[in-house]
Amino acid sequence: MSKENVEKLLFAGGSDKKLRAKYNAIETMDTFVATANGDGFEFNEDELKETLKEEGLSFESSGNPRARDIWLR
Repeated sequence: MSKENVEKLLFAGGSDKKLRAKYNAIETMDTFVATANGDGFEFNEDELKETLKEEGLSFESSGNPRARDIWLR
């Protein structure tokens, strides 16, 4: 588990619309992390929170369809 894997997911979502849509639809951080781990991005909630904080990003979502401003490019 690592923050590097969090960044890999955030960059992957920044360039892949389908991946981004899949993760944007997830409501809870717990489910988000579980889905990421199932997809091979091994990290925990604390690592996700720390990475988002370092990048000045928030896990909160808005809009319809749901969107998050966490994706890196």
